[in-house]
Amino acid sequence: MISALTSGSFRKHLTEDLIPFWNKMTDMERGGFYGYADECGIPDKNSPKGCILNSRILWFYSASYNLLKEPELLEKAKCAFEFLKDYFYDIRYRGVFWSVEADGTPLDTTKHTYNQSFAIYALSEYYKACGDKAALSLAYSLYYVIEEKCRDKDGYFEAFDMEFNPVSNEKLSENGVIATRTMNTLLHVLEAYSELYRADHLEQVKDSLLEILSLFKSRVYNEERGICEVFFDKDYNSLIDLESYGHDIEASWLIYRACEVLEDEKVTEDMMPVIMGLALSAYNNGIDRENNAMNDECEKGIVNAKKVWWVQAESVTGFYNAYTLDSTKAEYLTMSNKVWEYINNYVMDKKTGEWVEDVNPDNTINKGQALVHPWKCPYHNGRMCIEMIRRLEDQNH
Repeated sequence: MISALTSGSFRKHLTEDLIPFWNKMTDMERGGFYGYADECGIPDKNSPKGCILNSRILWFYSASYNLLKEPELLEKAKCAFEFLKDYFYDIRYRGVFWSVEADGTPLDTTKHTYNQSFAIYALSEYYKACGDKAALSLAYSLYYVIEEKCRDKDGYFEAFDMEFNPVSNEKLSENGVIATRTMNTLLHVLEAYSELYRADHLEQVKDSLLEILSLFKSRVYNEERGICEVFFDKDYNSLIDLESYGHDIEASWLIYRACEVLEDEKVTEDMMPVIMGLALSAYNNGIDRENNAMNDECEKGIVNAKKVWWVQAESVTGFYNAYTLDSTKAEYLTMSNKVWEYINNYVMDKKTGEWVEDVNPDNTINKGQALVHPWKCPYHNGRMCIEMIRRLEDQNH
């Protein structure tokens, strides 16, 4: 089999498809980036702007600049940073809002831990790109908000109102449950703190990272099944029998990334059974063998076989990462390659260069899927390109 996993293929997609598409989403009139674009990539210039989308765009351009060193990428990152600082950040109560109107007027003033985390993640990458101390200061403000307002002694809670009073967690609950704690939020707090620590090496952030890794191993990871439980009550009782293949393979490599950042061999050794267990379970249970792509999830033994865009992106990176950790597992390298081929054949929108959100089990695509919305962003697919370019080029040197 000829491998599709070449740094050139990922670089070409990043520079010729994804970056040009998102450049067109710049709101030159009111700042930031448009919050919605239809299936043809035509933006709704009056649509609300979500902070998660803005943060992911900020991360995307910052990380792309850190890889490619093209000045216009840093200008785009600055556009997203200025909008976050000026409109999403709540000067009075701290934290970032969930969404604003197109002109920056606050719309949904919910303060969600997940949302704060993505802002930290993006601001840390932006700080690495340009050294702007205002970005690092804002990242730390959000870090302290999470640690002071969004947790108890056992871990992190989810949703709060503008003044950080707890509210119901509809935004990150699914499948008929309302979760007090979620694996998804914990994973992205870990991700954010990893990049904040990489940017500045504050000892308190290191301690937070160690605590989160311990939570994954002791409360979230189901060793018997090799999966992360997804939704929890306050005491970490799992609320539903749900296996989220995309989150598991994403967690596998993001947990390893946190270990890399910490540079502690004992921590890495301690977490390796979780890292490799998640990859193994995702490989054994999550793959559609006929199409060589990752299914969405399995609830109570029933597999949802739709192919979600971000799940495919995380599969490419996650399986490649697992192979680099155990080169005897050639099947992981093969699967990373095959999922990338699947993405090229079915997930990329050939007209715009962006990815469609969902592909049906028979590989058909339903019409009307927006290419940009509050959750549809250049983060998963852009990160896959950036990660794979770095990994493949490092391998060749």
